Amino acid sequence: MATVIPEEINLHQQSAYLTLKYPNQSYDLTAEYLRVHSPSAEVMGHGPGQEKLQVGKENVSIQSIVPVGNYAVQIVYDDGHDTGIYSWEYLYELSCGYTEKWNSYLEKLKEAGYERVKQ
Repeated sequence: MATVIPEEINLHQQSAYLTLKYPNQSYDLTAEYLRVHSPSAEVMGHGPGQEKLQVGKENVSIQSIVPVGNYAVQIVYDDGHDTGIYSWEYLYELSCGYTEKWNSYLEKLKEAGYERVKQ
């Protein structure tokens, strides 16, 4: 499968979400969703089973988006996290799999006894 690259990436800082426009679809992904699914080692670990559940990210915002070559972007968050490099493939996976991934995250929070508090 060919790499699907967004035609546009629009940051909505006030609302804390990112719009990714692809040829046939647009996706709005919240800063919280992107932050808790960061591809960084801090979040994903260094291998299967080493993932770290991210909590307390309900009010995180995106400060900036930095291009990384022709293959990815780095998202800088206001909580200081800036080590995730989001490849085009991973962003598309996050976009298409939003409902499943978000529901899975919410279930993990519930299992951990954590309640989200959005301000």
